[in-house]
Amino acid sequence: MWNSKIRCASILLAVCALSPALFAAETASTELRVSIEKAVNAVRPALVRIHVVEVYYREGRELKYEISGSGSVITEAGHIITNSHVVGHAKQIKCVFANKEEIAAELVGTDPLTDIAVILLKPDTPRKFPVVVFGDSDKVVVGDHVLAMGSPLALSQSVTLGIVSNSEMILPESMRRRGGIRQDGEDVGALVRWLGHDAAIYGGNSGGPLVNLDGEMIGINEIGLGLAGAIPGNLAKEVAEQLIKDGKVRRAWLGIEVQQLLKHGASKRGILVSGALEDSPAEAAGLASGDILLKIGDTEVDARFAVQLPDFNGLVAALPIGEKVSLLIDRDGERKQLEITPVEREPREPEQFEFKQWGITVRNISLMQAKEMKRDNTDGVLVTSVRPGGPAGSAKPAVARGDVIVAVGGKPVENAQRLRKLTAEITKDSAEPVPVLTNFERKTGKFLSAVKVGIKELQDPGLEVKKAWLPIETQVITRDIAELLGDSALSGFRVTRVFENSTAAEAGVQVGDLILAVDDEPMTAKSPEHYEELATLIRQYRVDKEVALKIRRNGEDLETPVKLVLAPKSSSEMKKYSDEQFEFTVRDITFIDKATEQWDAAQHGVLVQQVKSGGWAALGRMSVGDLIVAIDGENIDDVQVLRTKMRAIASGRAEVVLIKVLRGIHTVFIELEPKWAAA
Repeated sequence: MWNSKIRCASILLAVCALSPALFAAETASTELRVSIEKAVNAVRPALVRIHVVEVYYREGRELKYEISGSGSVITEAGHIITNSHVVGHAKQIKCVFANKEEIAAELVGTDPLTDIAVILLKPDTPRKFPVVVFGDSDKVVVGDHVLAMGSPLALSQSVTLGIVSNSEMILPESMRRRGGIRQDGEDVGALVRWLGHDAAIYGGNSGGPLVNLDGEMIGINEIGLGLAGAIPGNLAKEVAEQLIKDGKVRRAWLGIEVQQLLKHGASKRGILVSGALEDSPAEAAGLASGDILLKIGDTEVDARFAVQLPDFNGLVAALPIGEKVSLLIDRDGERKQLEITPVEREPREPEQFEFKQWGITVRNISLMQAKEMKRDNTDGVLVTSVRPGGPAGSAKPAVARGDVIVAVGGKPVENAQRLRKLTAEITKDSAEPVPVLTNFERKTGKFLSAVKVGIKELQDPGLEVKKAWLPIETQVITRDIAELLGDSALSGFRVTRVFENSTAAEAGVQVGDLILAVDDEPMTAKSPEHYEELATLIRQYRVDKEVALKIRRNGEDLETPVKLVLAPKSSSEMKKYSDEQFEFTVRDITFIDKATEQWDAAQHGVLVQQVKSGGWAALGRMSVGDLIVAIDGENIDDVQVLRTKMRAIASGRAEVVLIKVLRGIHTVFIELEPKWAAA
């Protein structure tokens, strides 16, 4: 009894002793919830889900795909900050706010080196937008609570909670050795040290804000490697301001290659110069491999660890372009003073272009690419992909990925703009591809090839010879079927379909009838490979001939006269049209199409035969088998009407094309929003 009372008293004392701790924990939890709610409410009105139609270049084509990401409004005019990898290759951009409002946007500028981009909302009428305020990311410390906000997996805006795990996170050495995180050829880790945090992020969170409990944006979420990484807000803000002002970020370039100090080297401070690129400011200044760089101007530099390299790269990038700056180096224990003049840094990979008439995609050659390819200059266009079987791909010798086109028809090709102009001249007023002598270089080889430049339109097919036709469909009476029907000697055809309003229907032929002979000519078909026997025999007759069919129906043999008719056109005989802009192919519909789909005899439209993946039609969810019946409210009777309509759309460069299709028993409207290539 007393032991029991003692245990109860002990438990009571323990609970009383814990109560202050429990109370404090609950109070802290309540305060955290209140802080989170305030922060979320401050940011949510300016948080957007970004839907993008982006382009990639493969197999000689510009391919369009849909992706999504996140972003935050940072100016009342509607500028949104996000990742370059979200919108850097955008053809179309639409932003959705938390209240479900959708507004189109356009790209202002992109900076692949920091993976930051800015887009601008384009509302129907100008207005002021709510904004997210930047916080000072330099004040972030490990252990701070942070919120990752955005639209993971393209879902509606969400919030996850975590803490800052690392305030200057870099990629592990194994990833850096493999090239790190590349965006348009740029090494993002060269300038960025991420804010590492453990708030959950997924695909679609990219570009969304990392927010402190004061509701301030301190980072832009970019990577998820188990531990998430956000681009520091101070760096992101600086880049965004330059993009808004100039549409690009101007940076200095020295042509100097550096690495952290060697572990067993003599130098204990500075940064190791591993090389100076040929014809660069670094080479002109006299920098040499093995030098230890100690100062740039009045700023001391030091990189004993990899985590310090982004600081050095940022210092170089910020140097005044075209203005001399002093360098202090240590060369073999002797200090030297040098002078260097920074030049403007070029993009690592220029924009790509599709040339449908060549079946290739190309880009201009940057200075760094020219150096890496060991070329004397940047003249020519670099082929980035080739369409198999296309004009360039089928030339002898074929143009291949990595080749540089330097001349066309004896005229030099300095860049993609020049190639576009020459292509327009070559193909002008020509309905057929035009053979053109093309000079291209492959490493040290200089090749000449004849490329048939241009797009060959589909030719109207020739008509087959007029043949007689029995308006039914059949199957072979196989041995197994014959045995199960009770007469193993049976051979011939079973009627599976009688076309409505046909001579066979008028003659009374029925589904299930067994055709055993035609004009006393017995049918011998007994296996599926004999399926052509009846049709081959019928084709030997003239059109309008009446034949006598020996039919067995319900065990009774009948003789049924049927008048033969002209065979309807096959699908291979129908006119076709291939639209190169929207990348789909159609044909006129046949009698068999109408019968199979149970369409009315007066049904109009064209049947979709092919939709190329990555094209505008595919993006709009057009499907093989769709029957296009109207475009922009105008009925499409046949291929010729569609061809005329699509050419008018191309000529007028329509912003929206509305296509009405029949898809089985359903009617579907397809809305295409093309972005036309520069003229």
